[in-house]
Amino acid sequence: MLGFLSARQAGLDHPLRLRRAESTRRVLGLELNKDRDVERIHGSGVNTLDIEPVEARYMLSGGSDGVIVLYDLENSSRQPYYTCKAVCSVGRNHPDVHKYSVETVQWYPHDTGMFTSSSFDKTLKVWDTNTLQTADVFNFEETVYSHHMSPVATKHCLVAVGTRGPKVQLCDLKSGSCSHILQGHRQEILAVSWSPRCEYVLATASADSRVKLWDVRRASGCLITLDQHNGKKSQAVESANTAHNGKVNGLCFTNDGLHLLTVGTDNRMRLWNSSSGENTLVNYGKVCNDSRKGLKFTVSYGCSSEFVFVPYGSTIAVYTIYSGEQITMLKGHYKSVDCCVFQSNFQELYSGSRDCNILAWVPSLYEPVPDDDEDSAFLFPSFPKTWSWSRRAYITLIIFSFLNL
Repeated sequence: MLGFLSARQAGLDHPLRLRRAESTRRVLGLELNKDRDVERIHGSGVNTLDIEPVEARYMLSGGSDGVIVLYDLENSSRQPYYTCKAVCSVGRNHPDVHKYSVETVQWYPHDTGMFTSSSFDKTLKVWDTNTLQTADVFNFEETVYSHHMSPVATKHCLVAVGTRGPKVQLCDLKSGSCSHILQGHRQEILAVSWSPRCEYVLATASADSRVKLWDVRRASGCLITLDQHNGKKSQAVESANTAHNGKVNGLCFTNDGLHLLTVGTDNRMRLWNSSSGENTLVNYGKVCNDSRKGLKFTVSYGCSSEFVFVPYGSTIAVYTIYSGEQITMLKGHYKSVDCCVFQSNFQELYSGSRDCNILAWVPSLYEPVPDDDEDSAFLFPSFPKTWSWSRRAYITLIIFSFLNL
C-alpha cells in the first residue's frame, strides 16, 4: 500500500489506481459486522433491498408481510456499537400498504423524494418519501414479480414490469399509464433490468429459460435472444435459443453495462456480452438456486477486479466476475438469503433473508502484523503490539486522507 502512495505522490500512477486497490482490499475482507445491527421490523422474510444512489445513506427493504421499511445507515452516534434505525415504515396499519408480499423496491435514481414498490397484490406503487403516501398506483391483471427503472434515463420515465403473464409491461411515470407491451416470452417474467449504458436497452428473464434484450424504441421485437451454446444467429434458430436449462430468475448488468450476469434454477450463473449476446463461457461452478421467484443479486463497483455477490442458500457466494473464481462464502443467516445490495462508498454489503433479518457485511480494517523480533516481544509484550497498532492506524489514516482529496 505504501508503494501505491509513493507512486501516486510521484505522479507515476493514475490516482484511481490507489482507490481501486483499496476498494478491492476492502471487498476481499468483507465479514459479518458484530458491532452493527439493522433494526428488525419485518415479521417475515426480507425479499428486496435497495440503497439510494444519491447519498448512499438510506436503504429500503420490502418483506413477505407487505411491509416496507426505510433505514438510515449512517452512524450518527459516532459510537463503535450502533443500530441502523428505521426512519419510517409502511406497516400493516398503513392505508396504502401492500396486501401481499413485496417483491421489489427501488429508489428513484435521481432523487430520494420518490421510490417505487411492486407486490404479489398485482400493483406497482409510486411513493412520496416525505409524506409516505402513494403518488400513483398501476394495477395489473397478474402477480408482479419484478420491476426496474433505468438508472441513466434522461429522455423517458419508463418502469419495466415483469408479471406472471408472458408480456413485459412498460409504465410511464409521466402519463401514469402503461405505454406499451413487449411480447416474445412464453411464460412468466421473473426479472427485468435496464442497461446502465444505454437508456433504451432492457433485459428480461423468464421461466421459459430465455433471456431477451430489447430496444424499447423498436416495434419489431427483441434485439437478441441469448443462446448458451453460442449458435448461429438466424431468426429461425433464435426462437429456440435458451440461456439456461431451467427458469431464469435473476439478472444484473455490470456497472459499465458491457456485460450481463444471469442466474437460473439449473444452478448456473452465466456472463454475457451485452452487445453481441455472446456467452463468455466463464465457469462459476455450481451456484445453488432453488428460488421459485426472482433472485436479487448484486455486483461491486470501483474495484481493480469486480466481484459478484449471489445468494447461495443461507450464505452469500462471492465470485470474481471475469474469471469465475469463488473468493469466499459469507455465512451468518439461518435461512435462505433472497436479496443483497452493495454500498459502493464504503464497500459494504447488506443482505436480507427468510429469517427476517438484515445483516451488514463490512471490511475488516486491520490485519495482524507479525512481530519482527520475537525476543523483544517476549521481554516487552505490550510495546510491539501497541507499535504495530499505531503503524496500521497511521497508514490507514494516510490512505483515507488521500482518498478524500
